[in-house]
Amino acid sequence: MKLGAYTACLHDRPLDETLKILGGLGLTSAEINAGGFIPAPHLPIDDILAGTGAREEYLGRFAQAGIELTGLNVNGNPLNPDPAVGPRHAADLHRAIEVAAVLGVKRVVTMSGLPAGEPGGRTANWVVNPWDSQFLDILDHQWQVAVPFWKDVNARAAAADVKVCIEMHPQNLVFNPPTLQRLVEQTHATHVGAEMDPSHLFWQGMDPVACVEHLGDLVFHAAAKDTRINPANARLYGVLDDRFTRTPADANPLGLGGRNTLNQWPTNPAWEFVAVGRGHGVDDFWVPFLRALHAVDPDIAVNIEHEDQAYDQVEGLRLAAENLLAAAAKAGV
Repeated sequence: MKLGAYTACLHDRPLDETLKILGGLGLTSAEINAGGFIPAPHLPIDDILAGTGAREEYLGRFAQAGIELTGLNVNGNPLNPDPAVGPRHAADLHRAIEVAAVLGVKRVVTMSGLPAGEPGGRTANWVVNPWDSQFLDILDHQWQVAVPFWKDVNARAAAADVKVCIEMHPQNLVFNPPTLQRLVEQTHATHVGAEMDPSHLFWQGMDPVACVEHLGDLVFHAAAKDTRINPANARLYGVLDDRFTRTPADANPLGLGGRNTLNQWPTNPAWEFVAVGRGHGVDDFWVPFLRALHAVDPDIAVNIEHEDQAYDQVEGLRLAAENLLAAAAKAGV
């Protein structure tokens, strides 16, 4: 098992400094962004694809730091009907598969995407609970859009000998194990499976260990990010807490493609992302979670994704790494 971090939280630092930080925390794996919602400052994509020796120089920096490059991340919405977003995110995914093949990286992490609810629509539409037949009509249309796209992605991945790992994320067509299995079955995919991020499963009420055991060898890759449910707030707002607000322009909102930006969380959220161990205990959850992943693939990469607002970049990574490494030691993996 390879334990490391997704470097998005250190995008303001040079790659060599980032790798040094990971090594200093006892981590040996890195996942690098390759486009999608956020840019790729740690990956010289054009140089690597040009075949001018950039591949060897780039991988040499990882070897020197004692870090293995275990994944490229291109989370975005490749099915977004907005012409300023979907086509670019789809192109980023296609290119990430190409770059991964050149680098010898076997995992590309992404999201399934989410189309409009009807032909000609311009806004992505997530159906949460299709109790009314009109919502099943929306889902029928969305799957008709998604299946050909993902058949093509699977073909590209198979040709490149790369596994595409879908993060089961709300606001996507694939957000839980059954929808992941549906995508794999309807596309007859051989190189598309799951990136197991427990944080997005926790707040939906799922058991990530049970999800790993259920999906089995469809689990290709994993993230180490925790979620804390805040009971006093959840009692009033539920897990579908919608009290997000727009980020003011003078606060430099994070762009997500086109005109879209990241909104601000409620000040008293029903749930929030936290560092490994701050939502679920090392012994109670993280040890059995790592054991379940190890049973599926002893060489699987588990990379920390730091989004805990209570800690800065490095301290959040440090806390997560300490707890993740402790869980691995206790799990014997």
